[in-house]
Amino acid sequence: MSTYIVGDIQGCFDELQRLLEQVQFNPSRDQLWIAGDLVARGPKSLETLRFMKELGDSGKVVLGNHDLHLLAVSLGVHRVKEKDQTAPIFEADDKQQLLEWLRKQPLLLEHPEFAMCHAGISPQWDLATAREAAREVESVLRSDQWQWLIENMYSNQPDIWNDDLQGIDRYRYIINAFTRMRFCYADARLDMDSKLPPQEVTDGSLIPWFKLDSRKTIEKPIIFGHWAALEGLFTESEIGLDTGCVWGGSLTMLRWEDKQYFTQPAL
Repeated sequence: MSTYIVGDIQGCFDELQRLLEQVQFNPSRDQLWIAGDLVARGPKSLETLRFMKELGDSGKVVLGNHDLHLLAVSLGVHRVKEKDQTAPIFEADDKQQLLEWLRKQPLLLEHPEFAMCHAGISPQWDLATAREAAREVESVLRSDQWQWLIENMYSNQPDIWNDDLQGIDRYRYIINAFTRMRFCYADARLDMDSKLPPQEVTDGSLIPWFKLDSRKTIEKPIIFGHWAALEGLFTESEIGLDTGCVWGGSLTMLRWEDKQYFTQPAL
């Protein structure tokens, strides 16, 4: 069995299929893990959702910010953005089944040898705290309260973790850390605005979440997506797989067992 891991697809379904052809992916023996953002600005978000749902246990997905935004659009919290090519999802006969499947996906997935989430793990959390935080929000998303959570999740505050956070404040921080985080300030507060490459932040005011000196130790490598401006990050402890396919870059896939990378340029 091989474990294949892919960054943000964002509806770039044809590129995903080309990657899977490269490695002769077989769902009867292999697994495909996706680091969030199945949908958004690529042309085939509907096909991507259907494909991952139909993979069943052979497909593993974590929620990204665009996936949560899709749920917000389904509730009328936001309109479909023209640049998000997701309108076909809302016209599909299986729309409801796809959205139900999507909201039941986790924020954090663990393999015996790595952890995967969309944006990263808060530098204030160890893995046990991250696991507990993810389960809290996932339980709400899978409950009758999910609409309330989606309707109230949009805020950049609170921007720092405290074990005493409660209710929507607690959930907002957890969602933002797992799905939106890129930079932090030196005191570990989250910055929700900058999308720049780290090398373009020259005044030292913002620090990538994975480089904060006070960051707690995580026992496993973290695999994430979300930050296309990194153009990939490949270290022993952090692997960033978003290489901007939807922006004209490429889709990147890692085969975990032998650490081999495969790429497919945007079509």
